[in-house]
Amino acid sequence: MKKLLFFAIVLFCLQSEIQGQYTEIHCKHFLYGYPVGSPATNDLIIRDIYALSSNDSTKFADWVAYRLDKETLTGPSQQKRKWAADPWLDDNETLEPNDYKDAPKILKIDRGHQAPLANFKGTKVANETNYLSNITPQKSELNQGVWKNLEEKERELTETFDLVYVMTGTLYEKTIPNLPKADENHKVPSGYWKIIAIPFERDISDLEQLQIFGFIFDQETPRKDPIEKHLVSINEIEKIAKLDFFNELDSKIQWKLESKPNPNYKIFFEKLNNQSK
Repeated sequence: MKKLLFFAIVLFCLQSEIQGQYTEIHCKHFLYGYPVGSPATNDLIIRDIYALSSNDSTKFADWVAYRLDKETLTGPSQQKRKWAADPWLDDNETLEPNDYKDAPKILKIDRGHQAPLANFKGTKVANETNYLSNITPQKSELNQGVWKNLEEKERELTETFDLVYVMTGTLYEKTIPNLPKADENHKVPSGYWKIIAIPFERDISDLEQLQIFGFIFDQETPRKDPIEKHLVSINEIEKIAKLDFFNELDSKIQWKLESKPNPNYKIFFEKLNNQSK
């Protein structure tokens, strides 16, 4: 009897801890909730053009979320990449520009934006995408290949639809060499995930009113890989990233939207975009 009581208390505590993670946070970059599951020690940073959860241990963001519209994209020529440590983080919580010294040559990596600079040329604060809290060491083949192609698709979708919501983040499934000149302990991601959501109306009793697409990429992804090859279910991303997305939706709707890769990829990423050009 005592053992049963003990296990009941433990189960209650675990459930309370999980439920307690779902803090009510209101932000224009979140669609039906923010990604839940990052450590409590993370720093939640909300800016005008993106929100992110910076991990004190890895020194990189667990996730970055941002909302795109036509005004966000429409602006003057792209601003320069002037790297800087995030001014909202302590020195021991983030990397500095010197930490990347020699890394591109030795490791064949780029300073990879999670929220892309090109997505925000219509704003006055596009330079904030160059803060290193929004940057990770990303293999050049990936960053300049299929990852760049998917970022271009985000912008094409925004030209077609009123709003597009994007979440992207890091994965740590295997050990990757650290930056050779960095003086802080850090952990380089072994891969990335991205979720693109297209809402047509806030009321989504009809599932056709919300389209969600999930993708996973390994650091070693070849430059010319097709985007569709990396299409996955949201559930798969949640399992690997240990995060929960769209938690404000009804659980039945979540299951229908998240349990399988979205079969409408070609319609929304190819046919409709071609018609808009």
